[in-house]
Amino acid sequence: MVEPQTVKNILWLIPCLPLAGAVINGLLRRRLPARLIHIVGCASVFLAFLVSVSGFITLVRIEEPHNRLLIQSLYQWLLTVWDQGRFSLDVAFRLDPLSAALCLVVTGVGFLIHLYSVGYMAGDESQGRYFAYLNLFTFSMLLLVLADNLLLMFVGWEGVGLCSYLLIGFWFSDLEKAQAGMKAFIVNRVGDFGFFVGLMLLFWTLFEGSSGGITGLGFDQLTEAIPLLGSASPILGVGVATWIALLFFVGATGKSAQIPLYIWLPDAMAGPTPVSAFIHAATMVTAGVYMIVRLNFLYAIAPVAMTVVAVVGAVTAFYAATIALTQNDIKRVLAYSTISQLGYMFLAVGVAAFSTGIFHLVTHAFFKALLFLGAGSVIHAVHSNDMQEMGGLKKYMPYTYLTFMTAYLAISGIPPLSGFMSKDEILWATFNSHLSIPGLGKVLWALGLLGAGFTAFYMTRLVALTFMGNFQGGPEKEKHLHESPLVMTIPLMILAVLSAVGGAIGLPAVTHLPNLLHDFLSPVIGGHGSSGHEIHAYGLEVLLMVISTGVALTGIGLGYYFYLKRPELPGQIKARFAGMHRLLFNKYYVDEIYQALFLRPVLKLVSLSGRFDLQGIDGAVNLSSRITAKFSFLVGWEDLTIVDGAVNGLADIFKRWGAWIRQVQTGRIQHYLYSVVLGIFGLCVFMLLF
Repeated sequence: MVEPQTVKNILWLIPCLPLAGAVINGLLRRRLPARLIHIVGCASVFLAFLVSVSGFITLVRIEEPHNRLLIQSLYQWLLTVWDQGRFSLDVAFRLDPLSAALCLVVTGVGFLIHLYSVGYMAGDESQGRYFAYLNLFTFSMLLLVLADNLLLMFVGWEGVGLCSYLLIGFWFSDLEKAQAGMKAFIVNRVGDFGFFVGLMLLFWTLFEGSSGGITGLGFDQLTEAIPLLGSASPILGVGVATWIALLFFVGATGKSAQIPLYIWLPDAMAGPTPVSAFIHAATMVTAGVYMIVRLNFLYAIAPVAMTVVAVVGAVTAFYAATIALTQNDIKRVLAYSTISQLGYMFLAVGVAAFSTGIFHLVTHAFFKALLFLGAGSVIHAVHSNDMQEMGGLKKYMPYTYLTFMTAYLAISGIPPLSGFMSKDEILWATFNSHLSIPGLGKVLWALGLLGAGFTAFYMTRLVALTFMGNFQGGPEKEKHLHESPLVMTIPLMILAVLSAVGGAIGLPAVTHLPNLLHDFLSPVIGGHGSSGHEIHAYGLEVLLMVISTGVALTGIGLGYYFYLKRPELPGQIKARFAGMHRLLFNKYYVDEIYQALFLRPVLKLVSLSGRFDLQGIDGAVNLSSRITAKFSFLVGWEDLTIVDGAVNGLADIFKRWGAWIRQVQTGRIQHYLYSVVLGIFGLCVFMLLF
């Protein structure tokens, strides 16, 4: 048995091992052979997974649940002292049940995605850069998850946003892919601004006039101090806690792709498919859900904010599912599916079922990673994303087909697979919720139930167009269809097993068996929300299960009838309801609306500003030249020889020095990022050694 103190002393390895992999592959990528790049990239994440497993086992073996906490402080980061008190922050890592669960997901699923990438990216000239970015993404997410204070979590929060830009725009020579990366970066900056304002408001409220009652932004300190927000003066008639919670949620809508900041996620499909799996399943998009659960003590005293979270989650789940009905790009269908599933997670945390939200986060990581990697296997064989150019692939790709079917049934909500367990628990908690608006819980339950039926339908459509019937890509492509190599199919098989049995960690109350995940998370969640297991209306729970399963089977049945039994029907319905189909296919024209309202006015303003600047600068330069020419007779020998000689000589020195320094300023964010990473890594090594 590993002693808790030993595990506590090596917590830094969990984020720093992937960071070391990013540094090695980033700096030596042109000198290392591809095999060594693969080993460094995969091994760094696998070793982090082993340390995470060790930490998880250590927490489980601690008998008293409230003692399941390990904190490692590396060094003091900030220290400020003033008359009324002091403020200090450490770079410290926190392993408790919540962060342990997320670490297992990030490193476990992340390792499988890294392993899959070895086969998927084979032959790519930039594999070193790819694995460096992927390792850096892993580091940023682990920093976010393990951070012991809100400011350090914000550093990881910003890190995953930057890494998403680098990975989505990985093939930056393609303008469309580069624009997709930039779009993700800019939209996330909008959300992050809300998070930052909320952070500043929290700091200002807690520390203004503080007499030393709170000295930092550590989560333990915030747990004790947040109730003080209830006595703070309201802003515009709304409590400060509500404003802070809503501002943090703005940040969550950006990172976790909720209305109105979801528009970047479908375009994120421009990156390599394993990147899509990593972003959608195990890392960035789950950050918003994790943040709200981590700050459950804040949201518990802000019922209005909780209602907003629940409503946005339910509407997003339904809204994204309707768009997925008409898309033909296999990755885009899965992208809108991710937005919809994230909506269910926010619905769960919005009705205070925090552990249920994490339950769906975990199961979603299994089946969504499998769906994306399965789609990548298909694309690897067909060399197309268009489902209308696929069909009949099950006989050419049996392993991909069988594993994909497991994830398909899981996300469709078929018992007893993992997706059914977590989604049904969300619907159950929503039905029994007590939101600030009476009766709203039942409305949101109905919306979530309808969204679940749409999910089963569009996923059946995807499976039918991809794997069933006859191949539609032409005889030349059909000759080259093949199953993916083992390095790609083995991760699919592991994820298929997890998608099938992963629901066992959160069995429903009607089974009278312990809910392992809820019990494990209870020290973090406390009395601020549960999975709804305290409600012992078993008959009602079984009835809702039957209704949920019936809706899922109806969606599957309709999909089978439309796309396999009567394949001519979709075309007829499309022609009859052309306007509705066009609206859904064009994603409700939201991108076009945003461009008209925000993008074009900003571009015009920038263009206008630039023209004025150029006119002003040119005018000043021309005026200076005319004055100099008019009074040139005053310039004597001394001025030309001594003054100009000294000035020009000094300028020549700085010119040569600047030419050398200029080599560092490449204009590429990737290179600047390497410098930052190298500095962080060097600082960590220095602090650990000295």
